[in-house]
Amino acid sequence: MNLMNFGSKKAPQVESLQHTPTLSVCSIEDVLGHTGSINIIDVVQTCIEEAYFLRASDIHIEPTERDARVRLRIDGLLQDKCVFPKAILPEIISRIKVLSNLRTDEHQSAQDGRFRMNTSNAAYIDVRVSITPTYYGENAILRLLADHSSEFNLEMLGFSKSDQVKITNAIAQPCGMILATGPTGSGKTTTLYTLIKILNQNEISIITLEDPIEYAISNITQIQINSRSNLTFATGLRSILRQDPNIIMVGEIRDSETASIAVNTALTGHLLLSTLHTNDAATTLPRLLDMGIDAYLVASTVNIAIGQRLVRKICSNCIQPYTLTDAEQKNLFRTTPERLRDNSDKIVPTFYRGTGCEACKHTGYKGRIGIYEVLVVSPDVRETLLNRASSVVIKNIALQEGMTTMFEDGLQKAIDGKTTLTEVFRTIAE
Repeated sequence: MNLMNFGSKKAPQVESLQHTPTLSVCSIEDVLGHTGSINIIDVVQTCIEEAYFLRASDIHIEPTERDARVRLRIDGLLQDKCVFPKAILPEIISRIKVLSNLRTDEHQSAQDGRFRMNTSNAAYIDVRVSITPTYYGENAILRLLADHSSEFNLEMLGFSKSDQVKITNAIAQPCGMILATGPTGSGKTTTLYTLIKILNQNEISIITLEDPIEYAISNITQIQINSRSNLTFATGLRSILRQDPNIIMVGEIRDSETASIAVNTALTGHLLLSTLHTNDAATTLPRLLDMGIDAYLVASTVNIAIGQRLVRKICSNCIQPYTLTDAEQKNLFRTTPERLRDNSDKIVPTFYRGTGCEACKHTGYKGRIGIYEVLVVSPDVRETLLNRASSVVIKNIALQEGMTTMFEDGLQKAIDGKTTLTEVFRTIAE
């Protein structure tokens, strides 16, 4: 097998280590370890600040039988942080409820809230809170919403040159649908925010419907879904159409009613961006048919479907080349599509991995990057869709027209030294 057709095999350029600024806050272990009384306000503040500086996306505060533990989700995986006495858990939960304007006297019902906190380096963090009663006490999950999306463009997200062209052409259309698909936590919202920021111009009206609003964007009207006041994606979308928008972003198409209104919105001269939960780009189109949308409407409105996953990036400070073992080569040969092989016995012998260092907390990874497939709804795909073809048939047509699958994109990033082959296999189990 020869994988050289993926591109020139260059050793990745190793960047100099960018030292993380010295934390101006002590660790949560230090705060909990102080002799005397524990300051609950300091515990919560320090926990959030330290998680922010460690690039965590979520904080899990979980009760167990004898104590409570804190875990941080860093680069998509949970890591144990510390354990603290269960006696102070109610006070910590109460402090989080106070910050989130939740009921402190309610302990048997789930509550959701949000608050904003300033860090010691003058940055602010929006924190989304979910508190749920469990067998051993109340469990709190804090999602940190620090807006880094303003730094992103399509290249930084990990899109290839050819996929960037496809997306740029699609969002330049005056109407139609741009759909980002993938499981929860695959970066769909970040992709949509990046596209919205590219499209954001004074002469264009952009309105978003979100649940929740994750990041505030200047010069854009953002609407928060509120089921208690009957402001759903479907009802909100109907109202938006009377607000004279050019571009609409719907956080997620969850049901048939929202899908129907979204398709008709795109059909009547609006560019609509949204997300769906599907395994890959090709499954997006049959999924809309399953939601009761007529095939001719789907074929007429969808411009592109973007399938995506997130993989961890190799730490640039400790990256090292390594040669695949015979077993790994056989596994790679077995999983690589036949159309990517040739008749030779050659294989790219060198991939990359991180050996582990202080910068990456000895994990070998630091940060994440997307792997993608961008399916353009071409005339041939439309014709096939009108015949209600399966996702397999649609995918085969897209491949013939030059679509790069997520596996191929991940394999190319592994060859380029951006991620590891193991990480690609872990993320794309199929």
